Formats: sequence, C-alpha cells, structure tokens
Amino acid sequence: MQRLFFLLTILGTLVPGLAHAWWQPDWAYRKPVTVDAGPKAGAVGGDPGRIPVLLRLHSGNFNFEGVSDSGADLRFVAGDDKTVLNHQIEQFNPLLGIALIWVDVPALTAGTPQQLWMYYGNPKAPASGNGQRTFDPDYSLVYHFAEPGVPSRDSTAYGNHAQTAVPALDGSVIGAGARLGSAPLMLPASPSLALAAAAPFTFSAWVRPDSLGPQQVLYARRDGANELLIGIDQGVPFVQVNGQRSKPGQPIQAAQWSHLAVKADKANVALYVGGRPAVSLATALPAFTTAASVGADAPPVATGTATLANFTGAIDELRLSRTARPDALLLADAVSQGSESRLAVFGADEQQAGKSHFGFIIAAMPLDAWIVVGLLGLMMALSWIIMIGKGRSYGAIARANAQFMQSFHEAAGAPLDHLARNGKLSASVKTDSSLWRLYDVAIDEMRRRHDRGYDLNAVSNATIGAIRAAMDGVMVRESERMSKRMIWLSTTIEGAPYVGLFGTVIGIMLVFVVAAMAGAVDINSVAPGMAAALLCTAAGLGVAIPALFGYNWLSSRSDAIVADMAVFVDEFATRLAEEQGDGRQMRPVLQQA
Repeated sequence: MQRLFFLLTILGTLVPGLAHAWWQPDWAYRKPVTVDAGPKAGAVGGDPGRIPVLLRLHSGNFNFEGVSDSGADLRFVAGDDKTVLNHQIEQFNPLLGIALIWVDVPALTAGTPQQLWMYYGNPKAPASGNGQRTFDPDYSLVYHFAEPGVPSRDSTAYGNHAQTAVPALDGSVIGAGARLGSAPLMLPASPSLALAAAAPFTFSAWVRPDSLGPQQVLYARRDGANELLIGIDQGVPFVQVNGQRSKPGQPIQAAQWSHLAVKADKANVALYVGGRPAVSLATALPAFTTAASVGADAPPVATGTATLANFTGAIDELRLSRTARPDALLLADAVSQGSESRLAVFGADEQQAGKSHFGFIIAAMPLDAWIVVGLLGLMMALSWIIMIGKGRSYGAIARANAQFMQSFHEAAGAPLDHLARNGKLSASVKTDSSLWRLYDVAIDEMRRRHDRGYDLNAVSNATIGAIRAAMDGVMVRESERMSKRMIWLSTTIEGAPYVGLFGTVIGIMLVFVVAAMAGAVDINSVAPGMAAALLCTAAGLGVAIPALFGYNWLSSRSDAIVADMAVFVDEFATRLAEEQGDGRQMRPVLQQA
C-alpha cells in the first residue's frame, strides 16, 4: 500500500506539469494576448458575446522575427491551449512592422479577462486565415477595403462583393480604407442582403467627413416608397425611415474618424455614435429587395422626394448584419478598433524549449481522457505492486527451498525427524520455505501417531497414504497462497486494452461533436483531440503488455515451486516407506566366526 501511495504521489506531481504544455511542437514561439472587456480595460459595460477582435501588431508589441513573411504560420489558440480560434489577416507587412488581424473570440464577457495564445514560428505551416469563419453567419457583408483598385471584397461566406470600385485610401483608421464623393459604392441586390418587413438589421462603419455639408447620405436603400437613409447633416448623424427622420443628436467632427452604427428591431431604429446610443425612431424597417448605395443616394428616388447629396470623405470597416447586434458589441467595436484600443493587451513572447510530440499529445488531453488514463494508471500501479511483491516472495521461497533441500539431503541416513529435532535450520528457511511446511506437517503427523501408540518402526501403507494426503493438502494451500492476487494481473491483461479503447471511442466522438458545433473541420482543429483519444488505447496496451510478461514469468516460477513441492512429497513418502515402512528389507547381521 505504501508503494501505491508513492506512485500516486509521483503521478500527481507530474500531471500538472504535463498539462501546462505547448499547443503543438512545430510552432517555436507564442505570445499571450489578454482580451479584457472589464471596466479597467475595454469598459464596454456588458457582455459582447461572440465578436471578431482586432489585434494590431507593431514594432512596439511584436518584433516580427521568426514569423513567415505572409503570416501564414500565425495561429490563435484559446486559453485552454487546445481550442484553435478562427482568424483573418487584413494586413501583414513584417518590413514595415505592421499587422492587422481579426480573431474570432467565441464568448467575450465583461466580468472575466480571457487569455489567448498567438503561435508563430513554423515555416512549414500552410495559411489558415479565413474571414468566412472569423465573422459569424449573421454578418451578411463585411468590407475591409484592403484591396486597392478593385471592387471591395466581402469577407463573409455570402460573397456580397461590391458592384463598383471606389478610390483606395492609405492610412485609414484600420489599415486601408476607401474614399467616397465622386462615385457611389454600389452593393449587390443579393438574397442575403434582402430585408423583410420589421426584420432585424445592423449597419456599422467608420467614417471621416472632409467637411460638414448639408444632407450628406452615407447609406441609402430605396424600394418603391420604402426608404432607409443614414447620413450626416451639418455634422449631425441621422437615420431616416420612410420620411421619418431622427432628431438631432451627438455631432461628429470633420477630418476625424467616427464610428457610426444603426440597429433596428421590430419596434425601434436606433442610431449609435462612438458605440453609444444617440437617437432613435419608434418604427420598424420596411421590406427591401433592391440594391443599396454607399456614399450617394440610391435609385429610384420617389416622385416629390429630394435627392440627398453625396458623402464626401472616407469610410472603413463597413459591416451589415441580419440581426440587431447587442449594445455591448457595438461599443466594443467602437472602442477596440481605434488606434488607442485597450481591449487587447500583449504579453512577452515565449520560446518553446524542445517540447516533444508526446508532450503535445499530453497537452491536448481533455478531462475524459485524463479520467481513463488515471484509471489505467491505478491499474498499472496495482499490477506492478503485485508483480514486484510476487517476484520477491517467489524468490525468497525458491532460495529457502534450495537451502532446505540441501539440509534434507545432507541428513540422508538419519531419522526423518532429524531436521526438526536438531534446530540447525535458520528462521528464514522455516518462515519462507514451502518445503519446510510440507516436511513439518509430515513430521507432525508422525508424532501424533507415535503419541497414540502407533509403531513407527513399521509404518503401514495406509499411514504413509494418510501422511501423504496431509502433505498434499498443505501443497494445495501453498499453491493457493502463491496464486493470491494473480487474478488481478489476469484482469489487467484482459481489461486494460478495453478501458483504453473505451476512452478512445469517447474521445473521438467528442472531437467530431465539438468540431461540428464549432464549424471547424481543418486538421489543426481535430488532430490534437484525435491524438489524445488514441493515447488512451496506447496507455491501455502499455498497462497490459508489462502485466502479460510479468504474469507469464510469475506463472513459470510458481509452477517450478509447485513442481518442487510435488517432487519433495514423492521423495519424502518414498524415504518413509523405505526406512520405516512395514515392508522394508533389513540388512542381515554378520555372524562372527
């Protein structure tokens, strides 16, 4: 039992160190990133939920050494060092020391900071950034304006690419932007952008007006008599639905970037400036199936309705959603996408210290795999304790038996009870030798018969048979004592592989379920869990194989001891019949001449 406690203590000290491990051994470096929406950091005042967080890398927080020129080896992993997070690279220029990366954070809360890991330093890693996975399915259009000279590309899976190209703008609030004023940015009239009556909707964008002119339209959508207009009038943002315009609210400044958002639900259309509510309309949106226009009024304008002026200025990070985004998310976008964001804090870079592939598998093990491995570890500890104990016991018995047989053979010619009477056998022989116990019970049987008046100088065959039966009974009990707890080794040999296989099956089931729920089917998302699941089977075999070898070795030693006892029973019975049996032959006495 003391050995078991010792092994469990060693296992308990090793497991925590193994659990705090590297995500994958092929990545040489990692950087901790803390995303904090609490009052001392982002201060968004609520739980944004799932949100694409912008990470700005520059020479002040990242040295760009060891990472590939395109950033293809960048990987983002959750705080558990197992879950791979989706990301999209908007800009990556190691020569200038600038990078803009969007990371999909599944559940951002204001109460608890979240730690992410940014891994890099694997020249063989393929590019894995994908905006279609980074932005949730409720985003119907996301323009980063990162492709100069071509119509803006939609980062979502809907592919709502722009129908017209607008001039590019360097040095925007987030990398590159677009300049509006000369020509509108036309959006497609796709089914994914269509809106039913009273449907939820969210518009958000960063804008920078060149001047504060009258009636400048930023986003326009008209469908017959239905209209939705978002614009700026003398520096005051407004939203207009079917001729009903919001009251003046918080103004914005010329030549300065401002975050504007409009959110609609079944009863209200609200305007947000800088992520905070400004004004609202007590109405719902009408239905739209036509194309929308950005930076200019959208045709067709109803008769008697004045056309609004074009917006002259810059725009960046245009997003449309098919849902009413939470206020905390809009505020998080406004405070985190600017140049002075405090939502994401970067830690010091760490370098891997020669982590093995086995360490990577250990790091990827979930709780269910640890339970199975722990059970197998207990089985292994008990089986090794039994094998070590049995091995030492069998060795002591074999050595004591050898010493006893040597003394027994040396006493040939003397009475059979000579060894019991002379007291020359050591205490260890009498304690460990199974042959001594056979001999002792035989001598005891003879003494009891002598005490009852039997003539031991003429022992009958029946008496010899009775003594032999007593010795056989002791031999059976000795065999049972040697085989005690051997059944546990047999159970370990047969059961450990099945326990490991059970853990593998459960682990693979969970890997596929989690992958399906997360929508991630790439090899990097499923390989760690698969490897950890297969480790359970390997652990089961690792427990069963030594137990099998030990069981066979111990069985052979036990069989040898049992054979020695059987031989000694035959030898003792033969000597008893020869020396004290009633049919023994007496040597004739020589007559003196």
